Amino acid sequence: MDCQPDQIAAYLDNELSGASLQDFEVHLKRCSSCQIELRTQQQLLCTLDAAFKTRFDLPSDFTRIVKARAESDVSGMRQKTERRRALQVTAMLAAGSFALLGTAWQGSVLKPIQSIARVAMSLFDLAWQTIYDAAMGMTVILRLLSQAIILNPHRIGLLLLVAFLIAVSVLPLLIAKYHRTQTIE
Repeated sequence: MDCQPDQIAAYLDNELSGASLQDFEVHLKRCSSCQIELRTQQQLLCTLDAAFKTRFDLPSDFTRIVKARAESDVSGMRQKTERRRALQVTAMLAAGSFALLGTAWQGSVLKPIQSIARVAMSLFDLAWQTIYDAAMGMTVILRLLSQAIILNPHRIGLLLLVAFLIAVSVLPLLIAKYHRTQTIE
């Protein structure tokens, strides 16, 4: 029979009977660790019995005394200096706990914040770069068109500008039609 601590508790509570009681008592005679554990638990039970047998009486106005003591202990919290002191103690405790957390705090709080900040910065950078590139492209196109219109003596540039504006306005319709035909197929 192997050592089983729950068997000791069952033995003390008189829950073992028959063969299991005999097996445990045979094991107990051979196992010194179970004998020590049995003595320890018996001593604990004796101590608890002695503690609960002593009786003490509470004063008849016990609740009034506790209430008055609690109110007098809390009365200092109503003063401004006590609130300030409580805030300082709380701040010191928070700083101490963050210092004690050390790398665990860094890994569980700081790293996710840094990760979110990196993603936000990359999205902002992407948006900024897109806007910048679009503005530069439009600037180049407008500059070329304006040079073609102004410097061209035959006014073909004006015709090219009108053709360009028509092409730009028709382009979304062509793209939408292309996507509709791709969806159907």
